[in-house]
Amino acid sequence: MDHSTIRLIPITAADVSELQTLGKTTFLETFASSNTEDNMKHYLDTSFTQERLVAEMNNPGSEFYFAKLGDQAVGYLKINFAGAQTEVQYENSLELERIYVLEAFQGQKVGQLLLNEAIKIARTNKMDYLWLGVWEHNLKAIIFYEKNGFAQFATHAFQLGDDVQTDILMKIVLND
Repeated sequence: MDHSTIRLIPITAADVSELQTLGKTTFLETFASSNTEDNMKHYLDTSFTQERLVAEMNNPGSEFYFAKLGDQAVGYLKINFAGAQTEVQYENSLELERIYVLEAFQGQKVGQLLLNEAIKIARTNKMDYLWLGVWEHNLKAIIFYEKNGFAQFATHAFQLGDDVQTDILMKIVLND
């Protein structure tokens, strides 16, 4: 794939249906084989409603971006500043809350383009670091983040239906 043909486009409330479909699809592709159908259904039914996504998009501290190949959204990114962050507020940091790529486009540098955008935004805003949470069993993602300079600094609980899972919190130091 020619990476110059992938465009990163800010997502707005007008894109909520496309984001909802992409979000559900990528979450299922990533986690369905390791979780129960009931837990997946519950999470998707509560976390990817159009109302919830619009509320997240309307939060002035959050930004969403599509990775588009032609007219097709093949991945997306959600970042959070300050009070929009999902964890205890880490001073002068940016949270990378979601970065997902359709399975058919993984390994083709789409995730790298999305991550590079998050790092660029964090640096432009003079953040000390960029942080994220990743499921402890998502080894593919952990390796990807480690290759990009992220290191573990804590853990937290993530509720998926009735299953309490452990997310590894990782960060990369910026603007040294």
